[in-house]
Amino acid sequence: MTEDTKKTPVALQLFSVRGECKNDLPATLKAVAEMGYAGAEPWGYAGDTTEWMGRNGTDLRKMFDDNGLRCCGIHLQTGALLGDNLARTIDLNQALGNTFLIIAADKGRMSAVDSIRELADILNGVSEKLKPLGMATGYHAHGFDFERFDGKTAWELLFGQTNDDVIMQLDIGNCANGGGDPIAMLERFPGRARSLHLKDYDREPGAALGEGKADWTKIFRLCDTLHKPEWYVVEEGGKDGLGFDVCRKSLDALKGMGIG
Repeated sequence: MTEDTKKTPVALQLFSVRGECKNDLPATLKAVAEMGYAGAEPWGYAGDTTEWMGRNGTDLRKMFDDNGLRCCGIHLQTGALLGDNLARTIDLNQALGNTFLIIAADKGRMSAVDSIRELADILNGVSEKLKPLGMATGYHAHGFDFERFDGKTAWELLFGQTNDDVIMQLDIGNCANGGGDPIAMLERFPGRARSLHLKDYDREPGAALGEGKADWTKIFRLCDTLHKPEWYVVEEGGKDGLGFDVCRKSLDALKGMGIG
């Protein structure tokens, strides 16, 4: 593991603390920063407004800045990248200082070969529009993305048809829980994991990262040699996104591995 990998910043996907965000977003961001996270990733953006959780990009940016946090990406619906929604999505994220626009999931399009191609075309088209703005788009993994079609997973079909600058935001736990092989996917698409979701698998409910069966030593070695990610994003939290213990323990585990 090189010094570059150790210095890759670690962010928290805010879905992990969604209950806390809904109760008090400023206090939640403060708690995330105090735990030692360098950034945070909002979730659930639809593109029909230039606000997230009732706050515009300028106000959100101030909350992030006040706590020394960076916005490492945003999880959004596919529709946020389509039609008039794209301009609103860009406006919000430029104000927020975020450059990674990541589709959180698209189970409908990932369920058939033809619609996977449609999703790839959407990502490729949006990618070209974002390049002049210094922004990028991508797709985040769920278990259903590893269903097989003629021997290949939906994930492989999607990233086999997308441009190299479309971000492959593999989620280690979601991939494994869906019957996929996260190690094989990291090896299959070098250079594509500019952002990686860190989640463990095969563990007790409420367990933190490092308490499951993920081979983090090998995962970080592959990241180091093949991907050079710009962000590691933890997605581990308590029931209904309440409480901070799991998030804290997960970050502590990463620090124990020399990450962050």
